[in-house]
Amino acid sequence: MTDAERELSQFSELLRHLDRHQPRLTGFFARADQWVLARAPGRLDVMGGIADYSGSLVLEQPLAEAALVAAARTDDGIVRVASLGAELRDVALPAAEVQAAASSFSAARSYFAGRAPGERWVAYVLGALAALSADFGVQLAGGLRLLVDSKVPEGKGVSSSAAIEVAALRALAALWNVELDGPRLALACQRIENLVVGAPCGVMDQMTSACGQEARLLALLCQPAEVQGFVELPPGVAVFGIDSGIRHAVSGADYGQVRAAAFMGLRLVAERLGARVHALGGGRVLLEADPLVGYLANLKPADVTPELRSCLPERLLGSAFLATYSGISDSVTRVEPTLAYPVRAAALHPVYEHARSAELAQRLPVAVSDPELTELGQLMFQSHASYSACGLGSPGTDRLVELVRAAGPSQGLFGAKITGGGSGGTVAVLARPEALVRLRALAERYATEAGLSARVFVGSSAGAVACPVLREKVVRAGRPSA
Repeated sequence: MTDAERELSQFSELLRHLDRHQPRLTGFFARADQWVLARAPGRLDVMGGIADYSGSLVLEQPLAEAALVAAARTDDGIVRVASLGAELRDVALPAAEVQAAASSFSAARSYFAGRAPGERWVAYVLGALAALSADFGVQLAGGLRLLVDSKVPEGKGVSSSAAIEVAALRALAALWNVELDGPRLALACQRIENLVVGAPCGVMDQMTSACGQEARLLALLCQPAEVQGFVELPPGVAVFGIDSGIRHAVSGADYGQVRAAAFMGLRLVAERLGARVHALGGGRVLLEADPLVGYLANLKPADVTPELRSCLPERLLGSAFLATYSGISDSVTRVEPTLAYPVRAAALHPVYEHARSAELAQRLPVAVSDPELTELGQLMFQSHASYSACGLGSPGTDRLVELVRAAGPSQGLFGAKITGGGSGGTVAVLARPEALVRLRALAERYATEAGLSARVFVGSSAGAVACPVLREKVVRAGRPSA
């Protein structure tokens, strides 16, 4: 039995005695005949990060930490969602309202955005109903129970939201006997995040949570979501993570601003290279005959000539861009007239990040010597600097990268970079396995300096589709109950 399967088994045992463990949830599954249980891990972004929405190759390692979601259908007309943790969260909604909201992504977004602040988190879980309705015509009749237990910490840049979305959609799909392979599961969850939650993320988080393999790096070409394989870590090489203690949010203004800036750059570069631009109104344009086919990562570093670079302003006010260029081709961000955008840095980042990811994927499986790993570590340091140039760095993650760089190869630490959407969160570290002791000491030093926690992420686990969905009858009063 794998660690992931053991985790599922332990949680299913908790469900059998839920009343004893969580008195506030007495009778949670009482109106159900059976429950299903699904698991999905968080992820550590080793290379690629914010370049995913620009078509880059990304390299992602699933974490040992995961979200588990148990789901059951009932006949009481109530949808109840509870989340275990340091503080129990429990939300009950009329099933008729939820069914109406699930009729479309836009209806779901409006419904959950209109909930009280302490209830909006259920969009990550119940957004799955909108995806199932859109793709399979699933209709909610009766009621529903969903119990969430996530060990993926929130706001740490390790995709807690994707883990919950993937586990929830897999569990709900199983209730309606809907089969979803890994890529389809992930793409549906990305739509939940983009169209229901309203976060303009790329697809790498959901793909890793759904399709990742234990102790290997998922190599995903985000055009839009082509799994190219898995990168083996050679013997004597590991990837760890250190949480900076600074909260990260993919829905934050900085992330969305940099994404919009990248698409502003795409609009300018594509036209320079011969694409035809058609204004659609509302800040949107269509790029026709685009040699980059919509992805800045298809521009090679050697093609970034001084002339091409000159068409990318370092900063550009949104109103000036819209007045001159009409808009962008991105469907999930908008150019705000009052904001100034880092167009050049945001547009060039995916060009060089794609090249860094490709080099790391090619060289890492055979990199065994310290000099080889030091060169690969430099790619991570370059990636981190590029994040900062876009405006997505943070003092905490900068300090952690600095500490890793200072310790260096002599201490078994070769490279480090901020993960995911940046602006806080976690730093990924390329290291020798035995350097974990040294890495923990660096984390403790940072925590003392900053007055923040600095959790170290160790280990990996399989993605959702590699773990079975458990189904059990509810047993109560000597019969099937929870």
